[in-house]
Amino acid sequence: MAGTPVKILVPGNHLMAGLLGQRDELLRQIEDAFPDVHIAVRGNEVTVEATGSDAAGDADRVASLFHELIILLESGQGLDTVQLKRTIDMMRDDVRPSEVLTSELLRSSRGRAVRPKTGGQKAYADAITRNIVTFGIGPAGTGKSYLAVALAVQALQARQVSRIILTRPAVEAGERLGFLPGDMLAKVDPYLRPLYDALHDLLEAEGAQRLIDKGAVEVAPLAFMRGRTLNNSFIILDEAQNTSPEQMKMFLTRIGFGSKAVITGDMTQVDVPGGRSGLVGLEETLGGVPDLAFVHLQAQDVVRHKIVADIVTAYDRAPAGGSPNGSRPAGGGTS
Repeated sequence: MAGTPVKILVPGNHLMAGLLGQRDELLRQIEDAFPDVHIAVRGNEVTVEATGSDAAGDADRVASLFHELIILLESGQGLDTVQLKRTIDMMRDDVRPSEVLTSELLRSSRGRAVRPKTGGQKAYADAITRNIVTFGIGPAGTGKSYLAVALAVQALQARQVSRIILTRPAVEAGERLGFLPGDMLAKVDPYLRPLYDALHDLLEAEGAQRLIDKGAVEVAPLAFMRGRTLNNSFIILDEAQNTSPEQMKMFLTRIGFGSKAVITGDMTQVDVPGGRSGLVGLEETLGGVPDLAFVHLQAQDVVRHKIVADIVTAYDRAPAGGSPNGSRPAGGGTS
């Protein structure tokens, strides 16, 4: 039994092409995602109708989806199949895409707006804004490091902090940085390259280098944090799954007045010797601490090529949450 049709009037024929896509490819994508809903387009009017008694909820969701897509188009955003998939995923999670995708965190040096691209990324960015300490935990490609750097740059530009500190455990070299050539920056550079890449993308290489030269951006291996008190700083600890419990406690107790810390990690990429990760079990220990939040990003928050999300999902379904033979997947990836 069909439900009552819902009509959506698109305000202007000029929006129809962006809404439906070339040769109606976006319309077909919506129809494939909601097979129990019939969608009819006539002029600039879209009619949505459930084709079965159990599809009324989907019909309402599709109608709301069209309203959200119209808001995005009116705000100047373009739609493609990837963006539409993320939008559909957000609607299924009862998240308003227009609130997520129009939320601007920062403008890069080239004028490009940096925005969260998924509901999980929006929750992560909001948590960093609200809390003193935020843990971003999730698979590679979910933007954990990039969004942290973007919000650090925003805080520095707004004079909320006086410096950005980037740090990461140099597990692959066993913290023996003396074997690497060059000064301290050269020694730690291979380990912090993902954070450098984000910084350069936001500020361009020359702008990032100027901040490093005047001390507004500091780069150091985690081992060099011991004994310091970090005031008025935005501190990012990347690849935190490769800290030991002792290193994690040491880092968290460095946070001083006026500072904010973001700790990112991927539980599937633990390379710390013996597997004693300082991130494992930490949420149970610190879950009740005020001004501290844990945000878990998922495969649907991956914003790299679609194949990355598919790979993450395949690993999640495998025995022991790892490789198909039950062993732990190798680490070393970026996030």
